[in-house]
Amino acid sequence: MTTTYDIHISAVENLINEWARHIDEDHVEAITDLMLEDGRYTVKSRFNHDRDLPMAIIDSHSAAQLRDRIKSMRVANIYEPHHYRHILSGIQILNEEAGVLHVRSNYLVIRTMALDGDMKIFSTGQCQDQIVLTAGGPKFKKRLFLYDSRIIETLLVVPI
Repeated sequence: MTTTYDIHISAVENLINEWARHIDEDHVEAITDLMLEDGRYTVKSRFNHDRDLPMAIIDSHSAAQLRDRIKSMRVANIYEPHHYRHILSGIQILNEEAGVLHVRSNYLVIRTMALDGDMKIFSTGQCQDQIVLTAGGPKFKKRLFLYDSRIIETLLVVPI
């Protein structure tokens, strides 16, 4: 028996994979096209989330706010060049409420420094997404990255 979730899972997986691909291929500006204009992007420790603590290291309340952050990354910030590679797994549609799909997935990000080639696990955790199916395809209403560690080893410049 095919469920509503089965029909949407391919589009949801593609959306999540597109986000990662845009970042991994240094087309970071394109991730905002995957969001609703009032979409939210948050990166928060699992520790804070589990305790209902509000502190997040990134909390953009709109695609425009995230675009500004990305522009700053390109123009104003000075940091050692590096690249990310995302490994994604466990993409699941948990439920649907009022036309919003609630989705969770796991992620692992490897960071490679461009100058010396040093590679490290940069971040690992879970995404809790809210996705809306629009006429133009699925879009993120909310992306919440919950990283497992209580710290980020270095400055988080490039979105996860």
